Amino acid sequence: MGEPLKVGVVGLGAISRAYLSTFASIPHVEVTALADLDHARAAAAAAEVPGARAVPVAELMAAPDVDLVLNLTIPAAHAEVAAAALAAGKHVYGEKPLALDVAQADKVLADAGGLRIGCAPDTVLGTGTQTARQAIAGGLIGTPVAANAAFVSPGHESWHPDPEFYYRPGGGPLLDMGPYYLSALVHLLGPVRRVVGAASRSRTTRTIGSGPRAGTVFDVEVDTHVAGILVHASGALTTLVTSFDVVASAQPRIEVHGSEGSLSVPDPNSFDGDVRVRRFGGDDWTTLPPSAGYAGAARGAGVADLAVNLAAGRPHRASADLALHVLDVMQTVLAAGRSRTGRDVATTCEVPEPVPLSRLQQ
Repeated sequence: MGEPLKVGVVGLGAISRAYLSTFASIPHVEVTALADLDHARAAAAAAEVPGARAVPVAELMAAPDVDLVLNLTIPAAHAEVAAAALAAGKHVYGEKPLALDVAQADKVLADAGGLRIGCAPDTVLGTGTQTARQAIAGGLIGTPVAANAAFVSPGHESWHPDPEFYYRPGGGPLLDMGPYYLSALVHLLGPVRRVVGAASRSRTTRTIGSGPRAGTVFDVEVDTHVAGILVHASGALTTLVTSFDVVASAQPRIEVHGSEGSLSVPDPNSFDGDVRVRRFGGDDWTTLPPSAGYAGAARGAGVADLAVNLAAGRPHRASADLALHVLDVMQTVLAAGRSRTGRDVATTCEVPEPVPLSRLQQ
């Protein structure tokens, strides 16, 4: 495909290590510059990336050897950093969510011009979700009629040393983990046209449980248990629960139920995992072999997919349109919860092209 896409990374927090590790083995992407408000952190990361340098954010934005800005900042900064990158003539790929709200996201998209905007999650491009998608599209469970999806945990403060942003605007279980589940559900069942929602928070404060700030108490500013009913344009209904208030659960992360069977879909926060099916009248669940998706993929696969499809002149799969629709669905669920009514979702999106069984390293 010619020269690799040259990437500058803004934000060298915990998730950056996963991206940089992936890029080290993918020929389509070359990391050239790293920037963080803590320059020492950027310098430490640059020391482990051959050919990369640590620079201030403004210098990274202006650098001629940066084609795409990988935006790994906190959610509150996503739109600002993306706008600066676009203004500098760079493509952008960001962590989720695309922005704090739809209005911010719309502004970012309006400023794109001919530049590409991509957004996590890219986990849906792995063999787990893609094998499930192929099974549904092939009629293995008949006509999809319903799904249930659940992310539940006691919260991130027990393990994360700086968890406050998870409990501030832009955080909460729905905006934090919902993008994984909703992106997978759009790949599996198509866009969402209407929702019903409810939300609550069990506590007004949380306590950091690990790291140098263990014992620090901070305020909870968002709802920490969110439930929604999603009406897909296809007519299928999804029951969605996301929570930072649940100690543990044994239920599957996603199940899709059809007229002829049910499908158990692996964790959408992972790239792979077993896809299991039980057909009507069958005695047990059967595990399907991987049949679609990027095999062996990890965080950063969406950037590599963007690089390959940019060079080929095709749409990339971790698209801004999908991320905008997912953000709109989440905001609409929260608004429906506040108003105690059903609400229509204003946006829609094209479902990205399926991923054939392949490896990005090739």
